[in-house]
Amino acid sequence: MVEVYDRLAALVAARCPDTPVLLLRPGLLERTAAAVRAAFPGEVWYAVKCNPLPQVLEALRRGGVDCFDVASIGEVRSLRALLGREVRLAFMHPVKPEEAIIEAYRDWGVRRFALDSAEEFEKIRRVTAGARDVELVVRLKVDDRKARLPFSGKFGADPSEAAALLRRVRREYGFCGLTFHVGSQCLDPGAFVRALRCARWVVEAAGGVDLLDVGGGFPVSYVGSEPPFAAFVEAICETLAGWPDRPALACEPGRLLVAEALSLLVRVELRRGSKLYLNDGVFGHLSELRSLGPGFPMRVVLPRRRAPLEGFTLYGPTCDGEDVMPGPHLLPGDVRTGDWIEIGMMGAYSVSLRTGFNGMPEGELWVLEEDVGIGGRTGSRLVRAA
Repeated sequence: MVEVYDRLAALVAARCPDTPVLLLRPGLLERTAAAVRAAFPGEVWYAVKCNPLPQVLEALRRGGVDCFDVASIGEVRSLRALLGREVRLAFMHPVKPEEAIIEAYRDWGVRRFALDSAEEFEKIRRVTAGARDVELVVRLKVDDRKARLPFSGKFGADPSEAAALLRRVRREYGFCGLTFHVGSQCLDPGAFVRALRCARWVVEAAGGVDLLDVGGGFPVSYVGSEPPFAAFVEAICETLAGWPDRPALACEPGRLLVAEALSLLVRVELRRGSKLYLNDGVFGHLSELRSLGPGFPMRVVLPRRRAPLEGFTLYGPTCDGEDVMPGPHLLPGDVRTGDWIEIGMMGAYSVSLRTGFNGMPEGELWVLEEDVGIGGRTGSRLVRAA
């Protein structure tokens, strides 16, 4: 029997769930995918690591996304099993096991691989036996200090090293590409301008490339002051307008495509002053409330009260002292034990970073058949995911 509710409060009142509840909006995913593809003048590759739920991947495919950035052989297998051979996969992790490379190439039809070192180049060449249909993309290290979550310290070749790698790739394979990543939730379109200036030097030193992949990092609007995607596209296009030989263009958004499409219902297990203890936390779906901090939209679902907003610190359900999300997270001042809170913008790095630490349950997944944002409205249908 399919369970259906006409609004969020009805679900909470009728089922009294004791685990977190994920609320998926597939229609919003489809529209976002279509809008991003229409706005970006090149290929759009979804970064699967951001949210690998099958329902998410299928909705993005319906929205026109047919290119997927994978980072492990597990993601390769899952995508092929779910979406078949019709979609394109790019193995964009710069450091891969040899076994993963050969399986991806031989068994799953992956042809595009990233690298940022001569050793990785030799590894790929060795295990693919110098196959000429391989597309290699060199990852360039760029300044990512304008991102909320930087990670340039882990990946990327310096400009001179990247140029040398590109020349080797060109000699061995013909096709060569260059990519970079300005960090996750980048708040400055100028970061792409600076990265592209560095990339131009590398491209000219290498004698040209066939593909320029500007990576991901495009922000979503958690607090409302983040620049829109259009500002980043404009900055990228204006910078590339001065290139004499502009290569094909690609990007790898993750957060931009999926953040708005999920929200999370959590229950207050205890209130102690300005501390709220929830049934989900850092080791569950809420790690980004710790890494990005306050700003995620929140509301009390049931009962409806109208007390002024106050700042709270949130604590997860595990016994670990790190399971805390410092505030101020704004909620009605009369929030109390047993209340349910809906947290919006939870589509990115919630499902993918969840652990089973302390034996905490996984929770439920429900689908909103109408495209309603946080809060919903009368008439929105909620259906339990299969």
